[in-house]
Amino acid sequence: MLISRSDRGALARWWFTIDLPLLSAVLLLMAIGVLISMAASPPVAERIGLDSFHFFKSQLFYLFFGVIGLVVVSFFDVNWVRRTAFMTFAGSLVLMLAALKFGPEIKGAHRWINFGPLNLQPSEFAKPGFVAAAAWFLADHIKRPDMPGHFIAYGAAAVFLGLLVLQPDFGQTALVTLTFGAMLLIYGISWMYVLGLGALTVMAMGLSYALVPHVASRIDRFLHPDKGDTFQVDTATSAFNNGGLLGAGPGGGVAKMVLPDAHTDFAYAVVGEEFGLIACLALMLLFFFIIIRVLMRAKNESEPFAALAMTGLVTMFGLQACINMGVNVGLLPAKGMTLPFISYGGSSLLGTALAMGFVLALARRRPATASNSYAQRAVYA
Repeated sequence: MLISRSDRGALARWWFTIDLPLLSAVLLLMAIGVLISMAASPPVAERIGLDSFHFFKSQLFYLFFGVIGLVVVSFFDVNWVRRTAFMTFAGSLVLMLAALKFGPEIKGAHRWINFGPLNLQPSEFAKPGFVAAAAWFLADHIKRPDMPGHFIAYGAAAVFLGLLVLQPDFGQTALVTLTFGAMLLIYGISWMYVLGLGALTVMAMGLSYALVPHVASRIDRFLHPDKGDTFQVDTATSAFNNGGLLGAGPGGGVAKMVLPDAHTDFAYAVVGEEFGLIACLALMLLFFFIIIRVLMRAKNESEPFAALAMTGLVTMFGLQACINMGVNVGLLPAKGMTLPFISYGGSSLLGTALAMGFVLALARRRPATASNSYAQRAVYA
């Protein structure tokens, strides 16, 4: 064995405290993403006049830095996770403001900002930063009730959600709202506040439908598919039918030849057509394993910040996966949201790698500081 338990170096401490099954599952998901990118992206690149492997090469570029970032962040202790999350969130908010003012307009939205040849979406980095920073503020109020940490968390959520609406990005707004709501339930918010926040969410959804034409259009097309253009969703659902149980084989799919977002929003449909239902279920099980593994670690965690942060980060991860898969099979209205680590997208890949790096760092084995977990105490409170 290359690393002995008698070693006291940082690498040895990391190796014997990291959650190896969780790390292996995340790296496997990244590797599958490379395979799917190779299968789905060449036809899209060729249609817009790029080199066949343009998106694949770009995915490998971002994956290289994503894996490095994931591993480096997993070395962090709890204090470094807090600091990194806060700095990431604050810096991303500044970049989101800059994108509104100086960023390019793409499909009617100002979500991106250019750094030379790189086109980054700051909100993808703000998401893990916000979740971990909000967990810090909420946990601080638990430990020191005289400190208004919970109000700071509410304020941070309001600022972040406000910027997402201004971009506009209503899908990410819904994702962040649901994630923060789950964190508040674990935190121990009273049911009166839960009902109040739920009512505000319903009102916001109603206003979005009434005031934002493209939101209303997507919902109307979902509810009444015969009255609008449902080409992408129809093509995606037919891809699953074509794939059957075992799929048409790598390169045998036809949906990717016509779907403009086959490498991003509809990568799961490419999996269904070329690798079949069994591969789709295996991919779902891999996501399920990661989610349950993290939630079990959070349940047994004695540190409030770690429990809240892990719950929030994996909730966001799982909800995003569910939304993407739901859109692909026609169970949810069309929404441009990536499948974590599978869909093409540099900002999404790096942001998700940062989130999973935080999770791996917080899930490392640490000396117990209390006789029972925070999550258990929150349930019985």
